[in-house]
Parts: sequence; C-alpha cells; structure tokens
Amino acid sequence: MTSFDFKNLLDSDTLYDLSDFFKVMSDPTRIKLLFALEKEKMCVGDLSNALNMTKSAVSHQLKILKSAKLAKSEKNGKYVFYSLCDYHIKTVLEMALEHVKE
Repeated sequence: MTSFDFKNLLDSDTLYDLSDFFKVMSDPTRIKLLFALEKEKMCVGDLSNALNMTKSAVSHQLKILKSAKLAKSEKNGKYVFYSLCDYHIKTVLEMALEHVKE
C-alpha cells in the first residue's frame, strides 16, 4: 500500500478558493444564469424575463457571480451587459452537464 501525502497536493489558499468556487456553483439559480450567459451577453432585464425572476433577484445573484469571478459586466450606453468571465467557466459548465447526463 502506498502512502499519499495530501500536504503536497494543494496549498491551503488554493484549496479554499476551489471550495468557494464549488459553493458558488452549487446554487441552481446561479447555474441557470451561467448557462444563459454562456449563450450571449445579457442585461438584467433580459435575464429576468428569460428566467422568470425579479430584477432584484437576478441582480443579487449576478453580484455573487461577479465577486466569484464567474461573470463580468460591461456598460454599453445606459445598459449593463453581463457575460461569463472566461472560457474556463463555459468549459466547467459543459463538462459538468456531460457528466450528469451520463
């Protein structure tokens, strides 16, 4: 039997960051928002209509996604459009979906 040293696997900060990432991703509403943003940039009103949620609820969840660096915002005139932060988020969503559908 081999002994495995977990101390060398991940440093403590990385481990906690990874744990926080999965905590944010664990909410079904946030998952819906991320999948919507995977398709195109959207404003709060569009997301609210698409997901049948209040603008306040959408804004609250977007704030969480932005603070976790899963979504980003871009102002265009009087509107703020949201999108995924980078391609890693799209990849994680697609791989997770593929996994649960197996």
